[in-house]
Parts: sequence; structure tokens; C-alpha cells
Amino acid sequence: MDEPIRIMPCLDMQNGRVVKGVHFVDIKDAGDPVECARAYCRAGADELALLDITATVENRPTMLDVVRRVAEVTTVPFTVGGGISDVTTARAVLEAGADKVSTSSAAFRHPERIEEMLAEFGPDRVTVAIDVDVNPALPSGYEVYIDGGRTATGADAIAWARTVDGFGVQTILPTSKAGDGARTGYDLPVIRAMAEVCSATIVASGGAGKLEHFYEAVQAGATVLLAASVFHFGLIGIGDLKAYLRDRGLNLA
Repeated sequence: MDEPIRIMPCLDMQNGRVVKGVHFVDIKDAGDPVECARAYCRAGADELALLDITATVENRPTMLDVVRRVAEVTTVPFTVGGGISDVTTARAVLEAGADKVSTSSAAFRHPERIEEMLAEFGPDRVTVAIDVDVNPALPSGYEVYIDGGRTATGADAIAWARTVDGFGVQTILPTSKAGDGARTGYDLPVIRAMAEVCSATIVASGGAGKLEHFYEAVQAGATVLLAASVFHFGLIGIGDLKAYLRDRGLNLA
């Protein structure tokens, strides 16, 4: 594989604190975002994600003061999502110090905004996130969810990923609602299906619980490995994870 594998801790944020839930609910506090970001950079993270998990449903933009404070201590590429609804909100987040923005619900409701952001900021600064859950009635067996996993859309997740890829997006971030926080493994069929139809980098997200899960995600086609609870609660160290993956012959960033 040409593209090196990257490890990406994710800071899910609510009311200015890092939190972590299971299946997008049952939220628990996991610390201060600035301290978490600083610790992850020191531990060897290759990228960092900050997701304001209630911005969209509360109909507000991302908390820019938190983005600024996290950006000050972050030494790796830093993606921010949550409430990124158009070029204006994306610009504010990038000017606050983020390297990239991630858009999900607004991108689905208004696909033209993906193209507008790509034109304004370039494809390397725009990620499209896709929350998915199982729906056997759809061709791929997976449905797009929006509003932080609260709202079913009736749209096929793999078809939407193909559409997003067609816009020229370089990074697609699917998160399995069933896998989120459960530590039972990434949803490998979703990763595999998106990797097969998309030229974009696929980020594995939702469900990492042990070292083997990360390796399985790479085998399925992911090149960025995102996780939250296993890192936040000290179950897996980034250095240990990288050593494990290198031992299996993977090319790491």
C-alpha cells in the first residue's frame, strides 16, 4: 500500500469538554480538549479530530474558542467537524486554527456546499463524514444518518459516498452507528464497500476496541485509523498500536 497509515485520535466535544458515548448516546466526560490534544501529539498521533457533537442539532456553529485553544497546542494536522454548514462557517473554523474541516449533515442536505467548500479551500482541507447504520432494505445494506446519528435519511450510504467522491473530496469519514463506542470492531463491510467505489482516503471510525481491529480496518481499505474511547481511557497506547501495526508489515506515517 502506497499511502502510509495514520493514527487519528478523535475528541468528541460537548459543552467545551471531551466526551465519549456508545452508539452516539450514554455520554461520559473524558477530559479537557486542550490537555487531551497536547497529550495525543506527544504520544505520536499523526492527525487529530475535534468533533462538536451537538453543534448541528443545537443549530449553532462550532465553538471557535475551543478550536483556537486546541490549535495552539496541536502539532499535527487538525480536523474540526460539527456545525460546518457552509463556506462561512468553514472559513471561521480554519481561521481559528484548524487545518481541515469535516462536514456531514449540511453536506447531505445541500450537496452543492461540498463543491463550494472545495472550490474555496481546496480538496485537501475538506472531509465529508458519513454516519451509517444497517438497513437491509437498501442496495448496500447501509443507510445514511444525519444530525449526529439521530435522523435516518433513507439514502444508501455507499451510493452517497460515491457521489461525494465524484465531487473530488479527498477524505471520506464513515462512522458506524452500531459500532460507535462499542469496542467490537470497525464496520468492515462499510469500509470495504466505500474503498472499492471511491478514490478518496477512507477513515475507519466507530468501534475500535483492540489492536486487531485497527489491522482489520487497514485490510478492508482504510488508511486513516480514527478512535476515541480506547485512547481516552488508556486501553490502547498510540505507541503500542504503531508497534503492533509495524510488526505486521504496514507502512506507517
